[in-house]
Amino acid sequence: MDKPLDIVIAGGGTAGWLAANLLVKLCPAERVNVTLVESPDIGIIGVGEGSTPTLKRFFELIEVSESEWMPKCNATYKVGIQFHDWSPKSGIKSYRHPFISQTDVFTQRAFEVNCRTRRLGLDTHTTPEDFLINGILAKQNKGPLTPETFPFQIQYGYHFDSGLLGQFLCDLAKVRGVNHLQKNISEIKTHPDGSIASLLCDDNHEIKGDFFIDCTGFKGLLIQQTLGVSFNSYKENLFNDAAVVMPTPVNENIPSETDATALSCGWSWRIPLQNRYGNGYVYSSDYLSEDAAETEFRQQIDMLESESECRHLKMKVGQVERHWEKNCLALGLSQGFIEPLEATALHLVQICTEMFIDRLIEGDYSNTYQDEYNKFAKLRFDKVRDYIVAHYKLNTRDDSDYWRDNRNNTHISTSLAQVLDQWFKCEDLTAEIKRQNISMHWDTISWHCLLAGYGAYPPIAPNQPGKGDHFIEQNVASFVERCALNFNSHRDNLNSLTNTL
Repeated sequence: MDKPLDIVIAGGGTAGWLAANLLVKLCPAERVNVTLVESPDIGIIGVGEGSTPTLKRFFELIEVSESEWMPKCNATYKVGIQFHDWSPKSGIKSYRHPFISQTDVFTQRAFEVNCRTRRLGLDTHTTPEDFLINGILAKQNKGPLTPETFPFQIQYGYHFDSGLLGQFLCDLAKVRGVNHLQKNISEIKTHPDGSIASLLCDDNHEIKGDFFIDCTGFKGLLIQQTLGVSFNSYKENLFNDAAVVMPTPVNENIPSETDATALSCGWSWRIPLQNRYGNGYVYSSDYLSEDAAETEFRQQIDMLESESECRHLKMKVGQVERHWEKNCLALGLSQGFIEPLEATALHLVQICTEMFIDRLIEGDYSNTYQDEYNKFAKLRFDKVRDYIVAHYKLNTRDDSDYWRDNRNNTHISTSLAQVLDQWFKCEDLTAEIKRQNISMHWDTISWHCLLAGYGAYPPIAPNQPGKGDHFIEQNVASFVERCALNFNSHRDNLNSLTNTL
């Protein structure tokens, strides 16, 4: 390779700047030059957003401490998600899906065995958060930071202002060598073979490159509009295509988890930031009008009489047929989107970027591993979709056609159908996850949390043996609660980041 590979990122936002930072960190400076061009006319949305624990690894990878970025992004710690009103007929008002940590290895078996015996009719304790350390931390409103005397790693994510995070990553990338251009792209020029040659801006400035990354959002200016890669909708699997959002004040006692509450035609999120709650209602426009959605949302967040304006967003749920086409990679909304129920948007951007860089370097900065990468990206999107679809398929709500149609929807993948079949036949779910080799997407504990959280069980058998409940017999409550004694409050964790809090 005679000269560095000129990589041009079209579009900024969190996806574009995350990719820029990973490229300049993981690729040798003599092998790549990175330019990011974004429109100065596109405002920052700044919706409150949540992450999975992969974002913690991202900041460790680029060597940025929590005290450097969290205060600047109004970020808080996240130990999991609490779901409300998704399965009322089961008698379960709410359940938690905690992030899985090292201490859970001591209680995982008890949880899974109890779930299996409960499927056989035994009256066992199967509340997910009671077995898992992050579930206890969430209930006690503690943060995940551990003292040096606690010898186990705790996995956690974050809540943050996405607009502020994008700006932080922008500033960091520029310091680390990314060339930043604020220009409007007016035309995409291509080579005779159809690959992208350059971006022409409205001031006639031409940005040439060897490789291009499309971060232009749902419009997919490069990957879809220029290269003609088709978009495969998940509409038949996932109905939601719109959202309405509004912030509300937060109090001193900031939770360390996201709330996801089922409403008439979708669900609402509540994400705690240091300065406010980020709230939104994700719904299907086929079942609910924009005005009706806003009214229901305002009622949910107790802002019906408020003069504050809501913002309405449209979503395009699905993924592109090929994520890497010719000399172009799609990332973020241009590659696809799965609704934010399990906070997977940034997670997918990060793992796709890391895989791309790994394959780019391994292929000596060529497209040698393009097909392998496309298979990886497609599979990741499909498996995340399956797990999200399960939330709707398993619902027991009966208050609208929306929920009934979701429950009766037959458009589910073979993989998901087999997972659910094994559960309801009282077979070994862990073995099925292993057989399908899908634990890297959602592991067996996560599937047990979902299915147990929904109360997806048969009626309790009339005759009980009075034993066989591992939660009681192994004294699981004592173990996890004593582990939790090592942790401070979430507020103390946030205060430790900066003296100004």
